[in-house]
Amino acid sequence: MNLEPLLQNEVPYLIAQGKALPECPIFLPGSFNPFHEGHEKLLRVACKKTQCVGTLELSISNVDKPDLCSKELEIRLASIPSDLTVVLTNAPTFIQKARCFPNRPFVLGFDTAIRLLDPKYHADILGMLAEFRALKTRFFVAGRSINQTFYDPFKLDIPKGFEELFLQIPEAVFRVDLSSTELRG
Repeated sequence: MNLEPLLQNEVPYLIAQGKALPECPIFLPGSFNPFHEGHEKLLRVACKKTQCVGTLELSISNVDKPDLCSKELEIRLASIPSDLTVVLTNAPTFIQKARCFPNRPFVLGFDTAIRLLDPKYHADILGMLAEFRALKTRFFVAGRSINQTFYDPFKLDIPKGFEELFLQIPEAVFRVDLSSTELRG
């Protein structure tokens, strides 16, 4: 797969799997190392809530991990069901993802939502949230079990005035205690 157009910022995304970007996508960003049942179920729940088409977003660059090469991308794509659309971006942060796909929702686990709101990754959290609002970006957040403790999405610490950007997916609607890290062992 030729990643040069992404690396050179000539295009905002490439379709890695599927024919085209759906007209109304909801994005599940992730590293999918490997893709698993939790990803699939979360995407299904998000589609049902939004009436959008589930689309996976995989960035070739990540703020915490090394960049992905073509070989590693092939390995990760091989674990993803062929009926799912996968877009590749060079957007390691959520504000970059939102700029690539304005006016589109994203679905995240609690742990990812925590990182989204962490000043370590975004120096100006309030400015970033204001830009999400301007871009009409919304986040559907599901709870997540971390170290055998379940973190409820309703307990996410959202800065005052930006609560409408985050919509919680209740535990009764979605809970899968599985992670790619655990699967890799």
